Amino acid sequence: MISLQEYLAAGETTLSNLLVQNYTKLDLNTDEFMLWLQLYVAHQTGDNFPNLTNIAKTMGDTVEKTYSLLNSLVEKEFVTLETTLDETGRQSDRYNLMPAFEKLSRLKEQQRFETEEKNDLAAQKKMLKSFEQEFGRPLSPIEYQKIGYWLNDDHYSPGLIELALQEAVLNQAYNFKYIETVLQSWEKKNIRSKVQVEEEQRRRKQILLQKEEQKQSEELPKVSLYNWLERKDPDA
Repeated sequence: MISLQEYLAAGETTLSNLLVQNYTKLDLNTDEFMLWLQLYVAHQTGDNFPNLTNIAKTMGDTVEKTYSLLNSLVEKEFVTLETTLDETGRQSDRYNLMPAFEKLSRLKEQQRFETEEKNDLAAQKKMLKSFEQEFGRPLSPIEYQKIGYWLNDDHYSPGLIELALQEAVLNQAYNFKYIETVLQSWEKKNIRSKVQVEEEQRRRKQILLQKEEQKQSEELPKVSLYNWLERKDPDA
């Protein structure tokens, strides 16, 4: 039975689950990934150029297969072989494993982009459906072109355009000119999100309420109050 001291002395290897979960999406097979992992373990212990014969024994493979796997890692640009000079000018070789992390970073960025693109497309469909529902008819080619201009040239989000549509509906203004005016007004105020729109609407309601209260106060007739307690009876 292994002792606790032996267990701790062997050290530990820390690796993000992102790489473990996505290595096949990076075009690595299991054997290639296991060799890369063995090289990574060696790096963790300070050995940047481990003996492949020893790694082959650990993996239960032949040396020939291990070298073949290494060549595959190099060809796929997951590992690069580098030669460095130390302070005395002596050369030393090392396996650079960073390209694997760089590939993983690009993969996650691509996945994030695809997700955002998918969500954005769904938001656009929802926004177009809202236009047709509120206008009570299909949109014309010119109207589709106008919305495309808002999205691609002005870079208004589908959600913001839909909020501008709602603003127009509330004011009984079923036309694109009014919606564009609303969008331009929000842009001048740097309003780009639903939360900011709601804050602007609350601010406007508060201003209108204050003006209405002020107007009502000004319209009240001025009535002089007669003090009946101090009234003097002329017959007294």
